Amino acid sequence: MAAHQLPMEARTGRSNQRYGSQGERLVAGIVPLSSDKYYVLLIQSTRRGGWVLPKGGWETDEATAQDAAKREAWEEAGIICKITYDLGLIPEKRKPEQLTAQAPKAAYHFFEGTVEKQEAQWPEMHKRARQWMTFSQATQALADRPELLDALNRCTMHR
Repeated sequence: MAAHQLPMEARTGRSNQRYGSQGERLVAGIVPLSSDKYYVLLIQSTRRGGWVLPKGGWETDEATAQDAAKREAWEEAGIICKITYDLGLIPEKRKPEQLTAQAPKAAYHFFEGTVEKQEAQWPEMHKRARQWMTFSQATQALADRPELLDALNRCTMHR
């Protein structure tokens, strides 16, 4: 998908959201790596301002979780990625008291991807900063998000 064909508006709402058999929200995410695998691109969370991996709901009009992960990478981080590995399913790791109507129970499907292009303008550029980090920087940044840390630990980036 060429950048000029990508929408400059992020999807909103959950009307097309897919759910699993236990009622959990199906979320697709990506661990976006530099081509040399020494850096991972993290984005700022819009809710708490901490750092997160690009991720979001897998929607009913997307054939695969990979498609959803690539769309989220574009909307949230302004990057075009080539998926290189399926990192598998990661169950919800938040405690029941951490779940809210805005952040319900989820099942995460993460992929590793190589960033092929990083655009100067993207749908959520006014809401999110993005930053390349080393493995140890990213480990610290994701310390309070065990499901994201799990995805990072499963990827093939240089430690």
